[in-house]
Amino acid sequence: MSCIVTLTLNPAMDVSTAVARLEPTRKLRCGPPRYEPGGGGINVARVIRALGGESVAVYPAGGPFGEMLQHALEALGLPQVRVPIAGDTRESFTVDEGETGLQYRFVLPGPTLTPTERRNCLETIAALVPAPSHLVVSGSFPSGVALDFHDEILDLARRLGARLVLDYSGEALRHAVARGGIHLLKPSLSELSSLAGRRLDDEAGQEEEARRLVERGAVEIVVLSLGAGGALLASREGIERFSAFDVPLRSAVGAGDSVVGATVLALSRGWSLHDAVRYGMAAAAATLMRPGTGLCRAEDVERLYREG
Repeated sequence: MSCIVTLTLNPAMDVSTAVARLEPTRKLRCGPPRYEPGGGGINVARVIRALGGESVAVYPAGGPFGEMLQHALEALGLPQVRVPIAGDTRESFTVDEGETGLQYRFVLPGPTLTPTERRNCLETIAALVPAPSHLVVSGSFPSGVALDFHDEILDLARRLGARLVLDYSGEALRHAVARGGIHLLKPSLSELSSLAGRRLDDEAGQEEEARRLVERGAVEIVVLSLGAGGALLASREGIERFSAFDVPLRSAVGAGDSVVGATVLALSRGWSLHDAVRYGMAAAAATLMRPGTGLCRAEDVERLYREG
């Protein structure tokens, strides 16, 4: 069976709670907190595991929240390798406002990674047996990590013969696309617009930019997340649009990671691109139905995929 490895350079302990209404100055009485291991690649690994796939989460972590993160992943039974660091792992904070149904997400900065700590992350992946069929790198670059660290990630994927799957943003995304060698890229509309250097409000512009990434050889597969607008798939096989699933929205946390996790899992199992993206969208929809920072449940994903 194919093994998928995820690398999360800036993981977090996700804390979620609820209040009746957000107000300045006043003490706000919150509901019971929920604690979930978070960060892009960790969420991807959790989704893959929940759907019956094989995944290993590699991540740097340190301090009290680093310990908490490791224990939380152990409690989930998720195969993992923690790379010790001197800095403190961050936390992220999500608050649901009961009176409006709005969600507020507070994302704190992560620790600085030293060159040795960065190198240890890559050496950890290189030492895994069996070597991964897919290497998923998802989430933000923490402080101290220069853009050219992506070049080392790309070189590692090539040495291992792993298909590189990316969910970056900002300058890291721009640098990665310029370097090429990406098997699957999952940008949001704002991220694709940033790459294009212009707003992509119309379907023709979205399709043109996604097709351009494929035709220039930077990316083999582009899965563009469009929220309520569904998704756009671009590959050598052409362009295809997918409608969003109609589900009740509880929380948007982890929806994009669910797309990545389920899609890569399906591709590793030999599914067609069409079916893999539909599966990824079903996973995202199932995550939207979950409160706080909870991720999709397998039974919801399978039901939505069958009915969609």
